Amino acid sequence: MNDERLTVARAADDTGGPRPAPHRPGRPDQPVPHEQPERPRGRKRRGPGPVTLLLLPALVTVTGVAAFLALGGLPSPGPDDDSATDPSAAVDIDPSYIPWLRKAASVCTVLEPSVLAAQIDQLSGWSDDSDDLSGQKGIAAFTDDEWRAWGKDDDGNGRSSPRDPADAIMALGRRDCSLAGKVTELRTEGRINGDLVELTLAAYAVGEDAVTEAGRVPSAAKTYLDEVQSLLPRYEALDREDSGGGAGGAAGALLTAPVSPLTITSPFGSREHPLTGVTKLHTGVDFAAPQGAQVVAARRGRVVFAALTSAYGNRVVIDHGTIQGKRVETTYSHLSSLGVAVGQTVEAGAPVGRVGSTGLSTGPHLHFEVILDGYYTDPRPWVVPNGV
Repeated sequence: MNDERLTVARAADDTGGPRPAPHRPGRPDQPVPHEQPERPRGRKRRGPGPVTLLLLPALVTVTGVAAFLALGGLPSPGPDDDSATDPSAAVDIDPSYIPWLRKAASVCTVLEPSVLAAQIDQLSGWSDDSDDLSGQKGIAAFTDDEWRAWGKDDDGNGRSSPRDPADAIMALGRRDCSLAGKVTELRTEGRINGDLVELTLAAYAVGEDAVTEAGRVPSAAKTYLDEVQSLLPRYEALDREDSGGGAGGAAGALLTAPVSPLTITSPFGSREHPLTGVTKLHTGVDFAAPQGAQVVAARRGRVVFAALTSAYGNRVVIDHGTIQGKRVETTYSHLSSLGVAVGQTVEAGAPVGRVGSTGLSTGPHLHFEVILDGYYTDPRPWVVPNGV
C-alpha cells in the first residue's frame, strides 16, 4: 500500500506538488484513520400438580411472546445492505486484500483464494506482528531468506516488503503454486497420491521431500492441514465470481470495467510524468480509449464530485459506501464531458461521462483510480480479470 491520500478539491494527481491534508471529496475534512455441591437432604419433593401441568406451558408461551415483542419483534431488513448481495462483503478481512488473493490464486489452477486466505489466517491471524524467535514477518509469516526467494514489489509502490500485505499475498501465491507444480509432477509420475491442494499444503508445512518420502500427506503435516481446512468455510465467498457489483464485471474482478476494451497504457506505480517530468506515484491506471468513448460506473454508488480540475481535467468521484469498515471510492478523470452530477446515485455500468484529454493529459484516455479510506491502491486486480 502507498501512503498517498486522495485530494479532490485541489487536484494534484500528476503535478508532483505538495498535497494538502487528506479529506473526503465533497465533505468536511475528517481524520483518517466450571462438581456441583451436593444438595442437602430434605423431605421428598413432590411433582407438579395437574393444574400446573396444564397452565405452565401456556404461561411460558405468553411470557416468551411478550418479551419477544418488547424487544422489537422480527427484525426488518436494512435498506441497501451490500452484505446481503455481495459475498465478499461477508468475509471478515480488509477488503483491499481480496483482489490480491484472487490475483495470487490465479497464478495456478490448484489454488483458490479461500485456500490462501485460510493459510494466512492460520499463519498469522491476519496480523503483521513479527515473531522475534523465528524471524517471521508480515501476514504471510515470511523469513528474510524466504522473502529473498519469493518476494517482489507487486503493488508497485517502490518497495518489496513482507509487511506489505499485497506483496506478501502475492509471494505466498507464488510459493504455493511452485509447490503445487512439483506435487502435480510427483503425482503424475505415481510417486505420491492424494488431493493436490492437501499435498501442496503439506509440502508447505513439512517440505516437498517429506511428502515424496511418505508418498502422501505425511503425518507431520496433518495438524497444519487440519487447521487450514477448518478455516476454509470462512473464506469460501472469495471463490465466487459473482461479486463484481453489477453487470459487465469481469469474472474474478470486483468492479465493472469503466471502459471497454481494457487496454492499459500506464499502470499504477512510480513513474515520470510525461508532461511535468516529475517522478512520483501514478495513482491510478490509464486505459486507452478513443475520444468520446463511453465511461461507466464501476459499482453502484453516489457521486460525490463532478467538476473540472486543473490536473485531472473533468473528473468524477463515486463513493461506493463502507465495506468491512473501509470506504471504497472510484475516480474517472480527463473526461471530455461529465454525465453525472454531485448527489446522484448511479448503478454499476451506468454512464458517467465520455473519454477525453482534459487537464494534464497527452491524449484521449481514462485515468481510473480505486481508493480505500482515502488511500490509493492498484486498480488492476479490482477491475481486470486475474489482475493482468
